Amino acid sequence: MFFLRRRFLRRFLPRHASPLLPAAENHIFPESFFGADHEIRRRSQPVAMQTNPETQPQGALLPMSTRAEKFAGLSVAIVTPFRDGGIDTKRLHEQVDFQAKAGVTCICPVGTTGESPTLTHDEHERVIAESIQAAAGRLLVMPGTGSNSTAEAIRLTKFAAKAGANAALVVGPYYNRPTQQGIYEHFKAIAESVDIPICVYNIPARTGRNIEPETIIRLASLPGIAMLKEATGSMDQASQILAATDLTVLSGDDSMTLPLLAIGGRGVVSVVGNLVPADMKALLDAFDKGDLATARRLHVKLFTLCRDLLGLASNPIPIKAAMAMVGRDTGDVRLPLISLEAPLAAKLRQVLADYGLAVTKA
Repeated sequence: MFFLRRRFLRRFLPRHASPLLPAAENHIFPESFFGADHEIRRRSQPVAMQTNPETQPQGALLPMSTRAEKFAGLSVAIVTPFRDGGIDTKRLHEQVDFQAKAGVTCICPVGTTGESPTLTHDEHERVIAESIQAAAGRLLVMPGTGSNSTAEAIRLTKFAAKAGANAALVVGPYYNRPTQQGIYEHFKAIAESVDIPICVYNIPARTGRNIEPETIIRLASLPGIAMLKEATGSMDQASQILAATDLTVLSGDDSMTLPLLAIGGRGVVSVVGNLVPADMKALLDAFDKGDLATARRLHVKLFTLCRDLLGLASNPIPIKAAMAMVGRDTGDVRLPLISLEAPLAAKLRQVLADYGLAVTKA
């Protein structure tokens, strides 16, 4: 899937890169690790992209499979709904149903969008368990289980695996600013503690420390490291990783989805998907089919909405406000986050209306 036209490869790949995806030493994973319908292997030799004239559009290219292809496509970082100071379980199940009906690939509860920093340990585990129960096999579940304490990250990841999660989204350790070797040892310990795939989440704007490409390439040699949620905003860094590994790379920024797809990314962990999953899925599907004109049109359509959902205030303040404005209220954010201030709320309301969403009266 994700057919890349030659002109797109020439335009977006660095001059030193090749439209091949070299990998390290051969390693074949058990089918149960990612699902029996996907053979996951690391190849000792580069495999060129090939065309299949019988099934692919003329000029489209079929890239070799990445390590966790079943997670390619649209994942949605869902919000955590609150009511009367606690978790609103009923609304959480409604959210999961909404995403399942929209046909998304995966949901990612208890991440940044899910306000994991202000959840108690019990609440964090409860949201993971309830999300898996609500998904009921209709979509994949990849909860956030990261921490700046390796022991705590292992504990949470083990809980998620035991509860039936399909993978774990693990953010880089924040605040304590470990060295690159420390980051490597952190993820290695987590990956070796469970038998579900790990998605490394690199977002230096929040963690205070970039996971350098060389460190991610080292991590890719570990069987349990399967994906990267790329939120550095650096196409050079993403290109270096994509050229050197077979990791499944997902965009961590909605507005960077199309550029990342163009260099070999396989999908997005989306915030805007809480509101309009069909439109983001349509963008991914259009690119998948080689329909670049439609993909670009949807990128432009989504851009202002994506920008303001992440730029008006800290995530998830704007997305929770937007969901309330379209009749899907998920409660307030928790301190130290505060509700969107009135002038910004008015701007967001106008953005939603301009997009074509039915907005309730203020």
